[in-house]
Amino acid sequence: MNIKGIITALVTPIDQNENINYEETTKLVNFLVDSKVNGLFILGTNGEGHALSDEKALAFAEHVVKIVNDRVPVIAGVGKNSTNTTVSYAQQMKNTGVDALSVLAPSFIPNTQEELIYHYTTIATSVGLPIYIYNMPSKTGVNIEAETLEKLYTLENIVGIKDSSGSFENMKEYMDVTKDDVDFSVFSGSDSKILDVLEYGGAGGVTSISNALPSIMVGIYNNWKQGNTERARYFQNSIEEFRRIVKKGTIPSILKAYLNENQFLVGPTVKPVAEPQEETLKEIREVSRYYAKFV
Repeated sequence: MNIKGIITALVTPIDQNENINYEETTKLVNFLVDSKVNGLFILGTNGEGHALSDEKALAFAEHVVKIVNDRVPVIAGVGKNSTNTTVSYAQQMKNTGVDALSVLAPSFIPNTQEELIYHYTTIATSVGLPIYIYNMPSKTGVNIEAETLEKLYTLENIVGIKDSSGSFENMKEYMDVTKDDVDFSVFSGSDSKILDVLEYGGAGGVTSISNALPSIMVGIYNNWKQGNTERARYFQNSIEEFRRIVKKGTIPSILKAYLNENQFLVGPTVKPVAEPQEETLKEIREVSRYYAKFV
């Protein structure tokens, strides 16, 4: 598997009772695929995978796979806090038909690099699907070091890494230690670093903003690929207003509110995450008007 480009970190549409809204999921998935995103990453941070029951998450994955119908790859988040529970859950997720798995490092207790090597090696050799390592030190308390990735990326099923550290230097180190494997993919998990990663030799970005602004995010990748670097930078810089507003609420409350204001009724956030107050909703509507006439 060698995915490149813009991978949407899909939100999970739910109703007021926190049940999956399958109708809105279908609408959003079809919209994104029609907008030419290069893949979907489900049940991640913005997909609230950590907050959903395994039963709901597995049912959601199965539905997304059915709607996508092989038009783009589907990557599912399966990170748990122990190796055995992650392996068990990953095997269940495999049965939904997803194309690959994303494994966040265990959280709550920061693991040593040796423990992380054991964790990912065991998962990669126990579940017969491509694995994307997910580095997010702000949530796990530990950064997956480049030296650790150097020991892991040669494993047959480990095919890439999503880095949400926010550090381009960290991403560069990942790209440096894996440069001998042209099929290994380093993705920016930070929307603001996608073009930087592409220019350095990375694969693209796993992006939450592409739920709302897929044409802009796809524009970054397509223009870069065609050699239109100035136009690609224009699209990259254009998301700053969205990034500003997103910081006004707990993930993914602002993103979901934006979608709710713009034709996709993805519903509330899983509690205890609160929905934006009216003052913030007014700002979201202003930002919506800004992007309606932007491109």
